[in-house]
Amino acid sequence: MLTPSNRIGLNAHLLSLSQSYRGAGISWYITNLLKNLKQESPAEFEYTTFLNDRAFEAHKFGLQAQFSALPTRRPVVRIFWEQFVQPLALRRANINLLHALAFVAPVAAPCPFVVTVYDLSFIRYPEAFRPFNRWYLSRFTARTVRRAKAVITISESTRQDVIRFLGAPPERVHTIYCGVDSGFRPLPAADVARFKLAQHLPEQFVLYLGTLEPRKNIDGLIQAYARWKQRDPGAPPLVIAGGKGWYTRHIFELVEHLNLTDSIRFPGYVPQETLALWYNSATLFVYPSHFEGFGLPVLEAMACGTPVITSTAASLPEVAGTDGTARLVDPQNTEALADALAEVAGNPELRANMSALGVARARRFSWQKTARQTAEIYQ
Repeated sequence: MLTPSNRIGLNAHLLSLSQSYRGAGISWYITNLLKNLKQESPAEFEYTTFLNDRAFEAHKFGLQAQFSALPTRRPVVRIFWEQFVQPLALRRANINLLHALAFVAPVAAPCPFVVTVYDLSFIRYPEAFRPFNRWYLSRFTARTVRRAKAVITISESTRQDVIRFLGAPPERVHTIYCGVDSGFRPLPAADVARFKLAQHLPEQFVLYLGTLEPRKNIDGLIQAYARWKQRDPGAPPLVIAGGKGWYTRHIFELVEHLNLTDSIRFPGYVPQETLALWYNSATLFVYPSHFEGFGLPVLEAMACGTPVITSTAASLPEVAGTDGTARLVDPQNTEALADALAEVAGNPELRANMSALGVARARRFSWQKTARQTAEIYQ
């Protein structure tokens, strides 16, 4: 536990409500934490949020807000704000505890701080990052973790990585799982049918939903789907939904090379307000990532009652469970992934059982619980 602090600053400059991949992942985590933090905290806690996106109405959630005039959506500008402007802002606001909500606190922080580390993909999979991003995150996350009063990770897998790779004392590293919004649930059949009609979706299809980036193993998914399609020409279509991240060109080239352009659809970024409808519409959800800090789409799909196939990598078994709730596959084994796709898609009784188990498991996670446990770290 920390020394009690009641004026808490929250660096939320990665929060984005834009209709792009920037609004997913870490931004979605920050958004939901901020929405629930005040109501799950002791009454004496006062929160000041530092952010750039003026569309976020902090006052509705009991938070004060300070907006930067700098375009911190750009990584270099955000780093400048983080390291040089933020210390001044913290002093002016009389903050006595900072929560760095994404990896890095300022070197010249004028107060104690807590940091959230989502994953160490920039260390575990450095080839998936641009050189400058990799250098900054590697160097400054390690420095931040060593100096932090407490480190929050979003899975036990990431906690162990932080201890192993960054040398953090185990007693200062705390796992607090992500939550799932109440909007993710099985929806009425009529609503789902209308959505599928509006989106021109077939009766059955396999869904991947997430940012398109190398560690998500989308190329492995496409190769596994191709194997399944070769064995069963009647296999349902594959929908790969999500905003483009980086190094994505080869994904589309692979689809063309395998002559799957008529069987694989890319609808692009999916707005948050339609996510539950996409999950509910799918026959099954597949998420064969090489590496995750948590794996929120897996939890969201289970909450919607959609059967899930995911990977054995990193945190994903923590989210999906190891009791048969989801099918877990080695992300390197495309043959095993093809077999899992065929098995789950072809067995309605199995899908119904996985659906029920998934809904029950998802009930263990909530953003209120995430916020409450986070506030306990501040005390």
